[in-house]
Amino acid sequence: MNRYAARARALLLMPLAVALLAACAGPRLDVKPVSAQNGADRTTDLRLADSALAADDVPLSTSLYEKALQADPNSLAAGLGLADAKYAAGDLEQARVLYQRAARQAPKAFAPQLGLARVALRQRDLADAERRYRDLVVHHPDSPLAVEGLGTVLDLEGRHAQAQKVYRVGLQTWPYIKGLRVDLGLSLILDNQPRAGANVLLDIAGLSDAPRQARQNLALAYGLLGNDDAARRILLVDLPASSVDDNVRFYHRVREALASRAANHADGAAPGAHPVPTAASETHPLAAAESVQ
Repeated sequence: MNRYAARARALLLMPLAVALLAACAGPRLDVKPVSAQNGADRTTDLRLADSALAADDVPLSTSLYEKALQADPNSLAAGLGLADAKYAAGDLEQARVLYQRAARQAPKAFAPQLGLARVALRQRDLADAERRYRDLVVHHPDSPLAVEGLGTVLDLEGRHAQAQKVYRVGLQTWPYIKGLRVDLGLSLILDNQPRAGANVLLDIAGLSDAPRQARQNLALAYGLLGNDDAARRILLVDLPASSVDDNVRFYHRVREALASRAANHADGAAPGAHPVPTAASETHPLAAAESVQ
């Protein structure tokens, strides 16, 4: 199964999301290195390392970042780059240590805090991830990455209505950010609203530069609606036929799980998700929206 369907499986196994982004993440939830958010000058070695990491050549990028850090142990850019490489390699604990070091060097910088939030999310420490993303949203209101991350945490916690409010507020500020719209569509699907999710995703899935995950999520929506033919046509754009068959079978299992959940709720079973208490600033437009318990 491809990494977006894997993200779907992980999310849908959480409370109140019995049926699904990576990624991010085993699929990577976050593709763009946090070091790209840092404004430090880049030496030749660092530029080469950045290029290697962008090309998913993690071993080469790690070697180059380590070389740059040996040449200048106090280099914030090299430390952040190495943290990104460790994150991409799945060495989350080492990445966390390096992001913490960068955060001590530059306490007000955005990139180290974003890195720490991503690590917490990948490690499924959702309470810590939520706290960190809330702080980023409040203190760095110009970053759509913080908003996307906060919404992802809320979706993983099963708090889909709150996540959707986060994405919608973000889209009011950044209507051109495709990731926010893709995540909103997925959140609606997770919230057992596949038709609404499909309508959101249709706006971008057919564009020439549409992100792959928009198509993957749209296929999931059609699969949950029982339209296997439409789901197959979309999946075949990116996947071999064998993988398409795997995904469609997965959609069938998800439909059954959603039907079972609906039956349990009709019988009076209590939902399993519990909101995480937070301390976000009540003055921020997103803070009051998601901290409702």
